[in-house]
Amino acid sequence: MGELRAARALPSQERLSLLDAALFELQHVVDVLWPRYEELAAASPRPGGGRGGPQEQQLLRALFQRMPVAAVLLDRESVVRRMNFAATQLFNTRAGYATGRPLTASLRRDGQAALRSQVAAVARGEGDRSLTVRLSQPSADGEARVTLAALRPPGEPHPAVLAAFQPGMAGHPAGAGTAAGAWHAESRPDLAEVTRHAQLLDLVDDMTTALLKVALDGGGPEPVLVRAAQVLHGRFADWVIADLAPETGSDAPRRVVVLGPPDAAGDRTESLAKQDPAGCPLVVDALSDGVSALRVGQPDADAFGRDATGAPVLVREEVTSLLCIPLRTSATDPVRGALTLFRTGGRAAFEMAEAGAADRISRHIALTMPRTTPRTPAAET
Repeated sequence: MGELRAARALPSQERLSLLDAALFELQHVVDVLWPRYEELAAASPRPGGGRGGPQEQQLLRALFQRMPVAAVLLDRESVVRRMNFAATQLFNTRAGYATGRPLTASLRRDGQAALRSQVAAVARGEGDRSLTVRLSQPSADGEARVTLAALRPPGEPHPAVLAAFQPGMAGHPAGAGTAAGAWHAESRPDLAEVTRHAQLLDLVDDMTTALLKVALDGGGPEPVLVRAAQVLHGRFADWVIADLAPETGSDAPRRVVVLGPPDAAGDRTESLAKQDPAGCPLVVDALSDGVSALRVGQPDADAFGRDATGAPVLVREEVTSLLCIPLRTSATDPVRGALTLFRTGGRAAFEMAEAGAADRISRHIALTMPRTTPRTPAAET
C-alpha cells in the first residue's frame, strides 16, 4: 500500500517498475497468505463451544468414559492412548498404567500379530474392520469381538484408532443377529480373577513386611535387593535378577543377585551372575531412561544379551514372558536399579494386572534402598 501511494508522485516512465513490484507482493498475498489465513480461521475455536470448545471437550470425555462398551484409543503401533472405565474392567488394569503400553500385552500370543496388523491398516486409511481376539486374562467367555475405526483427533497430524471390545460375541460378527455392543445381562464375579487378585495382595503385603524388616537391620542396597528377590522367586517368577545403577558417571551398572529355578543351580545361574548388565538392552533402557518392559512371547532373542558361550539368554532359558522394571520412588526421581523377572516353560505369561503389582513393588523397594551405597562385593545366589 505504501508503494502504491508513492507511485502517484513518480514520473510516468518510472511507475511501471514500481507497479510490477507491488503486483508481485499482492500475488504473494493471494497465493500464500490468504490460504494460510483461511486454514487458521477454520481451525480456531468458534464462540459457543465449537469443536475446540472446553465444554464440548468435557462432554466428549465424559461420554467416552461412561460408555457401556469397552473402548480403547490406540495409536498406529497399538499403544494405548486412552482407555475408558469399561475397558479397565475388561482388562483388569488401571487406565493410568495401561496408557503408553501396547494393548497386545493383554491378548494371547496367537492373536497379537493380527491385532497389530489390523490396527496399522486402519490407521493407514484402509477402512474399518473387526476381528476376534482372545484375552490373556479371560472374561466369562475368554474371547471378544473388537471393532476398529479410524479417528482424526483435532490438532494431531496422524490418525488414531478407536477399538471397541464386545465380550462374548466371538461367534457373532457385528450385525449378524446380535445387537452391537451387547453385554451379558448378568455379571457374576469371576472366581479365578478374585483368586489372582487376592494372591497379588498377599504378594505385596509379604514384600512390604520383608522390606520393613531388612530396613531395620541397616546396610546397603544389596541386602534389600536380595530379600526382595527371595520374596518374588518361585511364587511370582522363575528367574529374578536385580541390578544396581551406576553411582557416578564413571561407574558401571552392577549385578547384585540372580535367583533361578532349582535345575539351573550351578553354571547357568553363575553365568547370569557374571553377565555384564551393560550388555542387556532391557536393563540399559531401565537404568538410563526409566523404561519398563512387559514382553510376552519374546520377539527379540537378544533383548537380555548373551551368556559367556554366545547363546542368547532368553532362548537358552526358554523364557516365555518377562518384566523389566526400573527401581525408583517416582517418575521424576533417579533410577536406583532394575528388577528383571522371567517366566519360563508352560507357566502362564505375565498379565497387565501382575505388571501393575510389580510396578508398585518396585517403588517400595526403591524407598527401602539407602541413599549411600557401601562398596561391598555383589551378592550372587
